[in-house]
Amino acid sequence: MNDSYDAILVVSFGGPEGPDDVLPFLENVLLGKNVPRERMLEVAEHYQQFGGVSPINDQNRALINALEQELVEHGPGLPIFWGNRNWDPLLPDTLLQMKEAGIKRALAFFTSTFSSYSGCRQYREDIQRAQEQVGAGAPEVEKLRVFFNHPGFIEATVLRTQDALDQIPEERRDKAVVLYSAHSIPITMASGCRYEAQLQESARLVSDQLAGHPWNLVYQSRSGPPHQPWLEPDICDYIKELGSQGNIQDVVIVPIGFVSDHMEVLFDLDTEAKDVGNELGINVVRAKTVGVHPRFIRMIRELIEERISGDKERPALGDMGASHDVCPVDCCLRTTEASR
Repeated sequence: MNDSYDAILVVSFGGPEGPDDVLPFLENVLLGKNVPRERMLEVAEHYQQFGGVSPINDQNRALINALEQELVEHGPGLPIFWGNRNWDPLLPDTLLQMKEAGIKRALAFFTSTFSSYSGCRQYREDIQRAQEQVGAGAPEVEKLRVFFNHPGFIEATVLRTQDALDQIPEERRDKAVVLYSAHSIPITMASGCRYEAQLQESARLVSDQLAGHPWNLVYQSRSGPPHQPWLEPDICDYIKELGSQGNIQDVVIVPIGFVSDHMEVLFDLDTEAKDVGNELGINVVRAKTVGVHPRFIRMIRELIEERISGDKERPALGDMGASHDVCPVDCCLRTTEASR
């Protein structure tokens, strides 16, 4: 095995850990984005309903603990560091810590399953800026490939979905509608990446292993100005459409676009989408995200081993094949670039 990597870097979004953190955090998130302040304050209120604490940080800690145990038991024996885009621990601080620990070259796992500007390219830009801030001796960082069709991600999602389906009375279970939900992005951004295609493929791969349930891909959490087109259908609108059919009793929401149960999952799905279902007399059950499911944690180890060993057998289900290791120059352009 190639032992030239000496650390793992978990790269994530970050979130506030108290009421006083919420607005500074959201200002970091929305810096340079055309989002009305009213929308920011609305989202801030969502966080305040949960004590101003985003669950994403504790969930990242749990993922890191599970991955550490996985690497202790199976190797490779590499230390794990953690850096965020928007809140502590911030990437520049983490890369400085890595430099001081003598880390020269790390493999990065992004807590983002699909290719998009915000889910891939922006993280690479964040790392580059952090390296520039740290200066000479900043560790090299190479990202692991996206895993939307990796057997480990699909298997873990199938098991989470089946657990949710099992909560529906057996006599109604076969007719339950499965909705795969992901964060909406602007159409212009979507045109510069494979986000939609990868989501459709993941949803299809999961549904192929279920018992023939009707399904659809839906979106949530849009935050741009009303005149800007974003990916649709919106999950709440789609549940209303199902309600108008008059024969839908059960819906299972699978938050396939999210690795952990963070704020968009807790509020937009567990609160808003379920409220819509309740108003229409539809039983809405939300599947857990892959989180620290053992198959998902093992998948991360497999991706690490794959890169270290240079193994050309790179597992991927479906017809799209395994994603690239090194992103092309024009991969996952930002909205303004994609619209040119």
